[in-house]
Amino acid sequence: MRAHLLQDTALRYFLEVAQCGSLTEASARLHVAASALSRQIAGLEAQLGTPLFERHPRGMVLTAAGEILATHARRTGLDAERALGEIGALLGLRAGQVRLATSDVFANELVPRLCVAFQREHAGIRFTVTALPTAQVPEAVRTGVADIGLCFSRAPQPGIQVAHRQSAPVLAMLPPGHPLAGASRISLAQMARFPLVLPPQETIVRQMIDMACSRQGLQLEPVLVSNHARTVLEFVAHGGGVSVSSEIATRHAVAAGAIVARPLGDPGMDLRDIEVQTLAGRALPVAAQAFLERLKAQLTAP
Repeated sequence: MRAHLLQDTALRYFLEVAQCGSLTEASARLHVAASALSRQIAGLEAQLGTPLFERHPRGMVLTAAGEILATHARRTGLDAERALGEIGALLGLRAGQVRLATSDVFANELVPRLCVAFQREHAGIRFTVTALPTAQVPEAVRTGVADIGLCFSRAPQPGIQVAHRQSAPVLAMLPPGHPLAGASRISLAQMARFPLVLPPQETIVRQMIDMACSRQGLQLEPVLVSNHARTVLEFVAHGGGVSVSSEIATRHAVAAGAIVARPLGDPGMDLRDIEVQTLAGRALPVAAQAFLERLKAQLTAP
């Protein structure tokens, strides 16, 4: 059974238009005539006695009343999914869905490995994994696109509950046999003497590094800049240079001997956290809650 079968049709149509910002796009996604969507929305506006959208030539924008109703509609949809999850739980977790929004770095190894292990025990569970920039992960959770968000910490987000937090200090990544690999701790100044691979300036880790370098008057000139964690990891593993990452992102590569990871000794490199996020006030569906517990256990595993 799909969750939409437990939802009011008018609310479901309204929410799709709100998310698309267009009757035409919502019509295509729902396979419902635009005129039918328009009638349902007009009916809701008549019942509530207030407009739900501002109509513009380029689309439809929610009014203040529309925003309130959209929040209610999302909650209704999430409650329907939870009900189906609880029914699936009666079958021993043989049915259900888990939707994750995750930063790229976790989507490379951690999340796929967990999904495989979880499905081996619960073959009926389906997954949706969306890799997003860190700043967009909380919004995916807040709007109900994802049950669980996994990213590095930023400023506190309204409507977001942090279900798990743990420190994720920045580490130096080196190819095996590198001259610095034998050191117990490495500085950015030492790394600057070698070909350097860094994430883009808009990322949290790069901003941390740039602030540390600014305090030291240290100028870094990377030979490669990439926002794709796998590209950076492979570049280092193949001897192209040195870089930075977190323990959880490098855990399997280090265990396999593909790279060497060492702590960075510069002040401020330990101020970053990993956050597992859920929607505040929401009880997760059974399958999502079970996966959340597995994720938390994996993150804290030695």
